[in-house]
Amino acid sequence: MALLWLLGCLVLAGSARCGVPAITPVIRGYNRIVNGEPAVPGSWPWQVSLQRYNGFHFCGGSLISENWVVTAAHCGVRTTDTVVVGAYDQDSPSADQQKLSIEKVFKNPKFNMLTIRNDITLIKLATPARMSTRVSPVCLPQSTDDFPGGMTCVTTGWGLTDPNASDTPAVLQQVALPLLTNAQCKQYWGFRIADVMICAGADGASSCMGDSGGPLVCQKDGAWTLVGIVSWGSSTCDPNVPGVYARVTMLRDWIDSILDAN
Repeated sequence: MALLWLLGCLVLAGSARCGVPAITPVIRGYNRIVNGEPAVPGSWPWQVSLQRYNGFHFCGGSLISENWVVTAAHCGVRTTDTVVVGAYDQDSPSADQQKLSIEKVFKNPKFNMLTIRNDITLIKLATPARMSTRVSPVCLPQSTDDFPGGMTCVTTGWGLTDPNASDTPAVLQQVALPLLTNAQCKQYWGFRIADVMICAGADGASSCMGDSGGPLVCQKDGAWTLVGIVSWGSSTCDPNVPGVYARVTMLRDWIDSILDAN
């Protein structure tokens, strides 16, 4: 009986459960990606680097299955771009890294560059990502899930750590941020905040240029869940102003419709 149970566990371990990294993240005090800190290598296994031409990182993304990546519509992904999974140090790529080509790009047709609403794109990979200890998917929330203001969540990326710097950091950065209610967020951004957005930060840390499209994840039932997609914010990446993310719960129906049809 014990052997059967063990075999069952091994089967489960083989099929990468979403949102549970094989390498545990270490987040200092859920620390306060301006004023962030380097992540433990491999601890955010769904983090994707979207690259153009000679390996230029232009946006982040999140692996949601072996065949699909979610990012921001404003990133302007093309089928000629490259999806890199398992990346950590952009200056010295490891054997864990996989460069994958893109079969098709699905930009949300309701995306509006002026209002930056519905800022989501789905990328279908030409070949599936190989799952490993450093490559596994994040969970998607249910459309009915609630992530309340004040909850501490984490965003990751290779975006600028100083808005005046010319180069993005080599290693993946992480920062813990509190969610805001949309009413709180409107105190900073006013009418620009829509229901399809969620805000986080204003707490001494911020996402910045190059983080776009990357994940904002919160823990739910022991698994990291994709609550937001890095969308827009302060042009100076002011750590005392909240960053704005596409709200994945409100976009779940569109995600499902694309996945089901393709």
